[in-house]
Amino acid sequence: MAKKQVHEEKKHNNPNVVGLRAEVVEQPITETLEQNYMPYAMSVIVSRAIPEIDGFKPSHRKLLYTMYKMGLLNGSRTKSANIVGQTMRLNPHGDAAIYETMVRLSKGYDALLMPFVDSKGNFGKVFSRDMSFAASRYTEAKLAPICGELFRDIDQDTVNFVDNYDGSMKEPTLLPTAFPNVLVSSNTGIAVGMASQICGFNLEEVCNTTIAYITDPECDLFTTLPAPDFTTGGEIIYDRAEMEGIYNSGRGSFKVRSRWRYIPKENIIEVYEIPYTTTSEAIVDKVAELIKAGKIREISDMRDETDLSGLKLAIDLKRGTDPEKLMQKLFKLTPLMDSFPCNFNILIEGNPKVMGVREILENWCGWRMECVRRRVYFDLNRKKEKLHLLRGLEKILLDIDKAIAIIRNTELESEVVPNLMMGFGIDQIQAEYVAEIKLRNINREYILKRVADREDLEKAIAELEDTLKSRRKIKGIIVNELKAIIKKYPSPRRTGIVYANEVELFDETDTVEDYPVTVFLSNEGYIKKITPLSLRMSGEQKFKEGDSLKTSFEATNRTELLVFTDKQRVYKTKLSEFDDTKASALGTYLPGKLEMEDGEKVHTIVMPGDYKKNLLLFFENGKVARLELNTYETKTNRKKLINAYCDKSPLAEVMLVGEETDIAMFSSDGRALVFNSSLMQTKTSRTTQGVAAMNIKNKHRLTSAAALADTAIVNKSRYRVRSIPAAGALLKDEDRGETQLSLID
Repeated sequence: MAKKQVHEEKKHNNPNVVGLRAEVVEQPITETLEQNYMPYAMSVIVSRAIPEIDGFKPSHRKLLYTMYKMGLLNGSRTKSANIVGQTMRLNPHGDAAIYETMVRLSKGYDALLMPFVDSKGNFGKVFSRDMSFAASRYTEAKLAPICGELFRDIDQDTVNFVDNYDGSMKEPTLLPTAFPNVLVSSNTGIAVGMASQICGFNLEEVCNTTIAYITDPECDLFTTLPAPDFTTGGEIIYDRAEMEGIYNSGRGSFKVRSRWRYIPKENIIEVYEIPYTTTSEAIVDKVAELIKAGKIREISDMRDETDLSGLKLAIDLKRGTDPEKLMQKLFKLTPLMDSFPCNFNILIEGNPKVMGVREILENWCGWRMECVRRRVYFDLNRKKEKLHLLRGLEKILLDIDKAIAIIRNTELESEVVPNLMMGFGIDQIQAEYVAEIKLRNINREYILKRVADREDLEKAIAELEDTLKSRRKIKGIIVNELKAIIKKYPSPRRTGIVYANEVELFDETDTVEDYPVTVFLSNEGYIKKITPLSLRMSGEQKFKEGDSLKTSFEATNRTELLVFTDKQRVYKTKLSEFDDTKASALGTYLPGKLEMEDGEKVHTIVMPGDYKKNLLLFFENGKVARLELNTYETKTNRKKLINAYCDKSPLAEVMLVGEETDIAMFSSDGRALVFNSSLMQTKTSRTTQGVAAMNIKNKHRLTSAAALADTAIVNKSRYRVRSIPAAGALLKDEDRGETQLSLID
């Protein structure tokens, strides 16, 4: 329930004093959401953050239309402050927000492949975080030539117009863009409960793709539209399957990396193009952070040498550094390679919808066809009106003297038009047209010239009527306009394409020194990594008071570990992330290092190797789950896996199995069971309960399990079974040796 305060007047002893008494009234939360939150959310979605099919948000559209009405399409530049002030007639959100919108659309800022504002002055740069734009009073702007394709049809009833916020003027609901600007212009918006992230595509490629789609809706988009394009250049790491997912669903991401060159004479790397999603300052800051942390030792200095000629980041290398390997490392660790997330969320008739490229083209073509149809209908009506007037002229051609006589003999001006209508049998519109002809034009030559246009008009009208009836002809008009745009606005591709299988990725293990170590794990969760030399020179292992050794095993510094805990979680780590230590030290507290939850304890450590073995999970209820170890392999850098195993019974033991082997299980009532691991079928789900292997009596549990060869059992046949589940047999004294419960690798 939401609370609502109601204020009421309350008279005190003094009748002239009025006070307020607050009364709290309960209101259903659903009513509050419906009345207050939903209108706000829809306003942000529809009127602010999400672009429409013309590729513009309302703020963009209001600014560009204001500039068009100011005559800035063909005129000279004017002060940006003037444009901002005029735009406030349509967009009352403040001058700062309007000017920032202009900056983003400007040629100087370089955020759009086809900028709509021809700017002069400092408008900042999209690739710089700190290079701020100058104030609006210092800069000038006009509309870029490409805007001719936005406003060419706007006065021909191609789009609807609505009142502005105070009803003082009209503004278009959409701009009749002659090309799919929604795909050409990169756009980002965050609404309420949803967002939009549209990458830009090359103008020529988009136009060619649209032509191909209009010709054949089932065409292969990748033939003409291979990948997105960005103003900042760089190189797209191209994965066909990844790109197909984005083209089909409108969602996904792809990687973009910087372009660089090596100058051997100066031993310098120059980065001259960076991903669209980052800034030069962010890259320099990240490199400095890595150098300070000691993760990059090959760089002696890095500078931002950006100037009027463009972006340039200079990296001074230390002697003997391989530039190729260093750049692979920087691509991995810094924003020099970044991901562009796609979310093609667009407003279609006021409703937000996430669409793939083909569906966007379908909607744009449908909308553009309607614009062209309305334009043709507008032209048709104008030509019909002109033809109607010419037919009236044609009638007075028969007797010009009669028309003059009618006008001369009419006493009242208001009766001129009615008298002409009666004298020649024409309607009021035709009569008005004849009456308005100048005296010098009332001659046979003038009238014959006007009437001579009649045949041409009739042919044009017939053609326009045929066009309105033919979808093929309307599509032909759109195709011809797109071809003209390709010719008029050449747009070479800026972002290169590099196929993913040709890219050599940085392997972090190559930079990690590898050497043998011995690992010790205590019952309390302290881990030590000791080199052979240190181990030979050290004395007894030191542990915290009350703690003792749980297990130890030999490994190498690059070994990966899977740490199983008692909370059904598995943590991934590498021994290289731990410092070498000595036997006299307590070691590293593993729960703290891995950021485990309070009370979470380490159960078992497993070395997965190449993830080709099987894993046996033994539970205290006597069940065993057999899983392929690659179930725990992740392609990402995830460090924690939740729901790593079944939570129906506590975990008793974890064992790695390569080839089939004999397993021994031990219960708390002194029983043992021996069976071959081949009796266990492999399960696919990590959370499987497994199968019953050892029948456990009430109030007892499975205590441990180990490979038979690692136990002290002598009478093996006594405990061996050919099928499971089984109860096992009581252990004899000679079989009660100390069972070694160490990691099997």
